[in-house]
Amino acid sequence: MVFEPPKRLVRALGETAPEGDDWLERLPEAAQRAVALRELTVERVQVPGGRSSLVVLVRRADGTPAVLKLAPERARPEAERAALAHWAGRGAVQLLDAQASEGVLLLERLHPDVSVRSLPEAKALLEAAGTLRRLWVEPPAGFPFETVAERTGRQAEAMRARAQADPEVAPLVDLALAAREELLAAPPEHRLLHGTFRQSKVLAGERMPWLAVGPDPVVGECAFDLARLVRDRVEDLVAQPSGAATTRRRVKRLAESLDVDQERLRGWTLFRAVESGVRAGRVGRPRDAELLLEFAGWL
Repeated sequence: MVFEPPKRLVRALGETAPEGDDWLERLPEAAQRAVALRELTVERVQVPGGRSSLVVLVRRADGTPAVLKLAPERARPEAERAALAHWAGRGAVQLLDAQASEGVLLLERLHPDVSVRSLPEAKALLEAAGTLRRLWVEPPAGFPFETVAERTGRQAEAMRARAQADPEVAPLVDLALAAREELLAAPPEHRLLHGTFRQSKVLAGERMPWLAVGPDPVVGECAFDLARLVRDRVEDLVAQPSGAATTRRRVKRLAESLDVDQERLRGWTLFRAVESGVRAGRVGRPRDAELLLEFAGWL
């Protein structure tokens, strides 16, 4: 089988690929090698798939359905492996092969075309939040994960550079950076976090109704993880005349349902929305940048 990467993956990796990176060119051969090594039968490549990895639906030698996932080093697949191993299927997809293998993960098969986004909005938020709560556990000793301070520190540098080049975004960047400094001064807890949690990262399963996939794990406070969920379906929020009020109600409802400080959640939501908006502008997605920065302005 020819493993052709989906267009969404090619486009997304093209936005972030360092000069000289040839992972996409090497991907078909790497996928063939991973399939042969594990004696897998390929069903199909999942399309449109993810933005940082190739996802292949396969069957193991005994006929068990599974998912083969291949990701470049910059997507931190070994951190994902470590997090999934630590969660051991509690709230997240089950890792079927814990042995490190050059950015290749063999995972439990969920229903890849059925995410929690298929539910009505209120129900989707409730189910997503319940799934997220199960992931917030103590990190393993000597954990191999970034901290929130480390990850957002890199992001803050890029935000400052963008603000200097584009004065229009400078006021929001200043607010976001000030919020980050205040939040990092006294974090209330340190938990293992999903890192990139949103509704589309929660898929229907057999063991449990909903399970999380695709973590970019980080260690820090729970409000950081919940912040990305606040802006889910941002295009719908911006299109509503009451979008700003709906956003503030969502912050309050999610904070209360997961026992997270509301102001800390608002602060991390602001930072993450501005960071995503600035990054979208930098890589040539002006419409996404506009939506995210308008959303951030409501906070």
